[in-house]
Order: sequence, then structure tokens, then C-alpha cells
Amino acid sequence: MAESDPLELKNEADEALERAAKRLRSLLKEAAGRLDPFPPFPGAFFSYGIEVEAPGISLPDVGCVVLGQDGELYELKVGQSIPALDLEISDPVAIREEELKALDLHPRDYLVFGYNALVKVVEILLEREAEGGQA
Repeated sequence: MAESDPLELKNEADEALERAAKRLRSLLKEAAGRLDPFPPFPGAFFSYGIEVEAPGISLPDVGCVVLGQDGELYELKVGQSIPALDLEISDPVAIREEELKALDLHPRDYLVFGYNALVKVVEILLEREAEGGQA
């Protein structure tokens, strides 16, 4: 019996990760679609999202990861745009910038973030059900 190429094992593992991430993405979209109303991100003025943590995953170039209303994972970037000529700002909301930047995660990382996001959505749905409110 001939030994298989070790890369075949890695390729098969990569394919398994891809399939799992694709299925989880589908479940997450379905679950997020059940959240009506979708929760606003705490402290944000314009953005809706659920913060997702992934202990053990280190993404040094990524800040706050959130689940968006569409069931996708994003990085939430919050900042201020200060016009060069207007030194006296009377409305801080007018200069506030909130951006949801789509994340392109490796399937391994997506599985951790996506699963944790799904657990949070399910918790919210169960809380709303227990309160007798809408999902």
C-alpha cells in the first residue's frame, strides 16, 4: 500500500475548514436575520452590530470585530473627521465617522469568530423569547 502525499492530508483538512466556514456563514446569516430589531452597537450613533470576541485568535491589524445586520463579520472603525477650516464644532455628531469594514478571515479564524457570533445571537434570541418580546 503506497503512502499518500502528505499535502493531500492538508488539502483535505483545508477543504473541511472551507465547508465548515461556508455552512457557519449560512447559519449566521439566518440567525442574524431573525434579530428584529437588530441591536445598535453600544456607544455608536449610526452603526448596528454585535461585538464578537475570539479568545485565542490574534489579529493585530484588526480592531473591534462585530456581526453586522447582514450576518457578516466586520471591523468597526470609529473616529472623527475634523474639518480643517472649522475650529469650533458645535455638533460632535457631525464630525463622527463610523465605518464597518468587511473582514476577509481565514476559514480557521472565521470558524472561531463566526461560532462566537452565532452563540451571541442565539443568546439574544432566547432572552427576547423569555421576555415575551419579538425575536
